[in-house]
Amino acid sequence: MLKGSCLCGAVSFEVLGPLTAPDACHCSRCRKLSGHYWASTDVPRSRVTIHGADEVRWYATSDKVRRGFCTTCGSALFWDPLEKDFIAIAMGAFDAPTGTTLDKHIHVASKGDYYEITGGLPQNQH
Repeated sequence: MLKGSCLCGAVSFEVLGPLTAPDACHCSRCRKLSGHYWASTDVPRSRVTIHGADEVRWYATSDKVRRGFCTTCGSALFWDPLEKDFIAIAMGAFDAPTGTTLDKHIHVASKGDYYEITGGLPQNQH
């Protein structure tokens, strides 16, 4: 079981089983959400337990997606595609070690102009 939390600990979570390889999203929404780019892993909802769920504030960024933040410290924790059977969890919120490594970069066509993507991982334009 893997565990993680927000900065203040008001929200914590547990994930049963291994994580899928995370991706780094460079779209403008993820950049504004995180202050840089968003690295997360997709986890089937049935394998996630959220403690302190009443401390999560959900913000709908579209009709199909909402993002979850801690109401106390503001930590961005979740990207939730409402019509899918998974939830994406921020890699930075996990307690180490996670047992995985970044797999790819997505939405690189809209990445910030102040950095370069290096390291040789696949880069999807959208």
